[in-house]
Amino acid sequence: MGMNLGNSSGDADVMVDMNTTPLIDVMLVLLVMLIITIPIQLHSVNMNMPPPSPNKPLVEPEIVKIDIDENSVVYWNGAAMPNRAELEAKMMTAAAQQTQPEIHLRPNKLAKYEIVAYVMAASQRAGLVKMGILGHEQFL
Repeated sequence: MGMNLGNSSGDADVMVDMNTTPLIDVMLVLLVMLIITIPIQLHSVNMNMPPPSPNKPLVEPEIVKIDIDENSVVYWNGAAMPNRAELEAKMMTAAAQQTQPEIHLRPNKLAKYEIVAYVMAASQRAGLVKMGILGHEQFL
């Protein structure tokens, strides 16, 4: 530790400066020693996992295509639906199946929005959960 008790110019003010370099060196040495002496801990969690089971065979879902043309006529897999009751009956039958089919709704961009919204609402009421709109870039 060093101390400066004045300057050589003869000023009456006492100047007291402490050299902190040795203190910083000691602190760094203590920090390094602390890091070296800390034991390395391994963090692990023991888990009881169930035994692996064979994969179930993948079953491809049936795909039902509902098209709506520019005249707002609804088609179920290419067959025109004469009225809403028949469309709803087909949707109820599809919803009651063991594995529900995927519904691909493909509206024409000139189709009436009311018809598209009706088909979407009817499929939801019937209980169909796998539905997607294809070609919606044109529709919007």
